[in-house]
Amino acid sequence: MLAATGLLDGRRAATHWRYADKLRARHPAIEVDAGVLYVEEERVLTSAGSAAGIDLMLHIVRSDFGVEAANSVARRLVMPAHRSGGQAQFIERPVPADRGHRLAGVLEQVRADLRAPWTVERMAEAAAMSPRTFLRRFSEATGQSPGDWLIAERVAEAQRLLEASALPVERVAAEAGFGSVQALRHHFQARLGLAPRAYRASFGT
Repeated sequence: MLAATGLLDGRRAATHWRYADKLRARHPAIEVDAGVLYVEEERVLTSAGSAAGIDLMLHIVRSDFGVEAANSVARRLVMPAHRSGGQAQFIERPVPADRGHRLAGVLEQVRADLRAPWTVERMAEAAAMSPRTFLRRFSEATGQSPGDWLIAERVAEAQRLLEASALPVERVAAEAGFGSVQALRHHFQARLGLAPRAYRASFGT
């Protein structure tokens, strides 16, 4: 419907991977990106289906009200505050409810103690799964690896601390679980394109 109005012409837009080819054929002026969860192109925002619409909603909350607000909403929804990588809709087989419940418990446990040395083996033990099964179920549930998810959560926590506290950057790195300022800077720059101090200067309260 949005494409039919012409508002997407000349813009990049996301849609569900099942319908990407149809959208390209019907509206060749749109740069259809079927490999992402959502796209923000100027003031026009599109998502890759209903589940990705929640990711887009969290992105809007994060942009308007900050990381802490987005994290709070994500916790209520029992989902990651930010999913990196491609479309989770590529997963054809749903995660069984009992395993999904166990994974949700592990996610909350990790978020509650980001300073801990979380390994795949430790997460798998908390989920009562073998490491191999845990890796597969984790990818199915979140669309990313445990390592990528953990880094995203630690970056989000560092963002929250930089926004809402006056803690030194060294303390922020420790509280978020990075262990060193160098690690914090590396992952911050890789994911956000900013150094921690530059982020605080722009978004700190």
